[in-house]
Amino acid sequence: MPAARPTRADYVAWRTATTRWSDDDVYGHMNNARYFDLIDTAVNVHLAEATGTDIRLLPAVGLVAEVSCRYFAEMGYPGDVEMGLVVDKVGTSSVVYRIGLFQGDGDEARAEGRFVHVYVDNSGGDGGPRGVTPVPDVVRAAVLPLLREPAP
Repeated sequence: MPAARPTRADYVAWRTATTRWSDDDVYGHMNNARYFDLIDTAVNVHLAEATGTDIRLLPAVGLVAEVSCRYFAEMGYPGDVEMGLVVDKVGTSSVVYRIGLFQGDGDEARAEGRFVHVYVDNSGGDGGPRGVTPVPDVVRAAVLPLLREPAP
């Protein structure tokens, strides 16, 4: 059975994005690809701000191993999207995030994404094979405050 529809209280950190005319599809609601852009942006903006560094230049970088989205209600242009962020798990070499997407005054998420980063060696710089490596300490420090035990 799927988890209940998330509410604002389920998230720890927040970001806001502005929708654009081009975000909507021919049916007048936000295109599915845009949801994934927002999910990716919420995680990486948090990491960049919380670490105070260009996360692309760290000795280990997070590659997306899994991303998904559950849709509950339509979103679209015009209107800001509030993105709530919480961490479900910090492993040795991975971090599991949930991102709630809200539009308007309602307390319930209009969508929720799941996003998994697996950290790999970034020292080669040639785009070749990269070995899985521990989450960098600076990233671990940035995500631990977002950690919340999942609801039963």
